[in-house]
Amino acid sequence: MAKAIAIAGKGGVGKTTIAALLIHLLAKKGLVLAIDADPSANLNQALGLSYDYTVGGIREDLSDAVKKGTFEAGVTKMEFLDLKLAEAITESNKIDLLVMGRPEGPGCYCAVNNILRSIIDNIGNRYDYVVIDCEAGMEHISRQTTRDLDCLIIVSEPSMRSLNSAVGIKELIAEIRTKTEKITTVINQVAKELPPEVWRFIEEHGLTPALTIPKDEGLYDLELKGRPVIELPPEAPLQQGVRRLAQELGL
Repeated sequence: MAKAIAIAGKGGVGKTTIAALLIHLLAKKGLVLAIDADPSANLNQALGLSYDYTVGGIREDLSDAVKKGTFEAGVTKMEFLDLKLAEAITESNKIDLLVMGRPEGPGCYCAVNNILRSIIDNIGNRYDYVVIDCEAGMEHISRQTTRDLDCLIIVSEPSMRSLNSAVGIKELIAEIRTKTEKITTVINQVAKELPPEVWRFIEEHGLTPALTIPKDEGLYDLELKGRPVIELPPEAPLQQGVRRLAQELGL
């Protein structure tokens, strides 16, 4: 049975960076399906992988073919989706990548989220781990795309605005009763020790257990060069922090 792990948080907190490093770490233990469910689609860059198709684009191709009457006779819509989704998975050593993207035309994002839910249900168990880099905010949480999780990682910056966003995600999980075995909070990009009042806020609002990861200057250098984050050396603060996170979650 694959372990399902989702990484959520507001934009700009380092969610994708932590997702990529965790995926890279877990790939040393088993086969990982990495799902980039954020429409900004940056997980591939962080992992040093490329992709040709997105689920959103495939869904739009299907919709256009049906509207224009060019959809191939004798093929069901589900068969078309299954075939195209297999083509959309980028395979590499121990890590397969699937990019959700966003529908290219106007309309609701619900259809792509529904396809994501189906993907997790149907092919997730081919892997040892399924790691989902969620859309910034609470989109996938609110639509229960990330139902039945083994681990939910809520990423925040050391600011009250970001921490309030983390509280919102934690409360929404409780409200919609999504089955989640473990929830932990990561306070990322910490430049110095968190003051006692921040720790009190974390404890009072149920964000424990919480783990801090120091700001990593090496990440800035990699981003300037356009290099994947997984090239950070093992002793880098981010790498060490993600190893502690994996231990905290029993991964």
